[in-house]
Amino acid sequence: MNSRTRLLTTLDHREPDRVPFDLGSTQVTGIHVVAYRALRSALGLPAVEAQFCDAIQLLALPDDDLLQALGVDTRGLFPLNSHNLPFDEEDGGDYWLYRDEWGIVHRRPKADGLYYSIWQTPLPHEDVSVQEIERYPWPDMGAAWRFAGLREQAERQRAAGYAVVLKDGFAGIFEFAQRMVGMENLLVMMALRPEAAEALFDQLLALKLAYWQRALSELGDLVDVVTYADDYGSQVSQIISPRMFRRLLKPRVQQVLQLQQKLAPHAYRFFHSDGNVRPLIPDFIEIGVQILNPIHIRAAGMEPAALKRDFGRDLVFWGGGVDTQGVLPSGTPQQVKDDVRRNVAALAPGGGYVFNTIHNIQADVPAENVIAMVEALREVSP
Repeated sequence: MNSRTRLLTTLDHREPDRVPFDLGSTQVTGIHVVAYRALRSALGLPAVEAQFCDAIQLLALPDDDLLQALGVDTRGLFPLNSHNLPFDEEDGGDYWLYRDEWGIVHRRPKADGLYYSIWQTPLPHEDVSVQEIERYPWPDMGAAWRFAGLREQAERQRAAGYAVVLKDGFAGIFEFAQRMVGMENLLVMMALRPEAAEALFDQLLALKLAYWQRALSELGDLVDVVTYADDYGSQVSQIISPRMFRRLLKPRVQQVLQLQQKLAPHAYRFFHSDGNVRPLIPDFIEIGVQILNPIHIRAAGMEPAALKRDFGRDLVFWGGGVDTQGVLPSGTPQQVKDDVRRNVAALAPGGGYVFNTIHNIQADVPAENVIAMVEALREVSP
């Protein structure tokens, strides 16, 4: 099997010749540039000027020599957006500042800052009006320039036998609404002023639909996986109640997935949410989610064997191969290998599993632990 056939086989809930491996095809399955440089050195690969697939998270866009050395089966397409557009940092005293196309101001500490975090939101008050939301200068997410050169890139990836993953244009409707007004403000709006929250969600939905209309009109015939990333889970429970999700967000997310299915019926729909989302999984399946990422195995309710037992017929699990909160950064290489073996044994039988970590590999992960992770995957799935 080549990489694409391997991935499509497991997405069809059949066992491939080995478990497919993803690294860096999305902004939630990647590697921090510090860890990336250390990994290249440990593998004996030449030093390079790393490119970013996500400059806010400082995620490296993995070079093909590393992907080939590790046996990675996926290749990502990254349309231009606020996380990978070229930008000049502004001097903000102890911080570097970046004002993005949405009007969000991000900042990164000058002293060893490892990523940007949101500092100022553009509509930062809970009593923002529907009129303010409608008048806001929203970016054009369906602009042709965002996709320049991606068709040729996808054709090369497809010809080389890799599975092609197309990233969403911006974070999910719930998460991005938080970025526009602030998390606390949004939650208050949803509870006390749902008409304003729904106006914001509707505006973001329209931008999502415009993005996917353009993206899949240009690239739909060449992609194998399309993504949607929104966060509903915490380490213990959910950020909002399932009832509120079903009332305010589920119908809107469903519209995005329905458009993806209409324009690229052959492509599998990948849905990302961190944390404990177990009570929402039946809802995800109902609205057309086919792949769940990242399988946050340290969160309550997300035990791998139970998820496989209860939802493995309906969902492909992508991620959860090793614990990135404790074992991968702080464990020994042997502990990493043991964790990989446990998780793959729970998730891979019968197909329907793609190996990746729980979210991105962060800067504090030793290169020897990443190598141990890959070695363990090869040992359990040669």
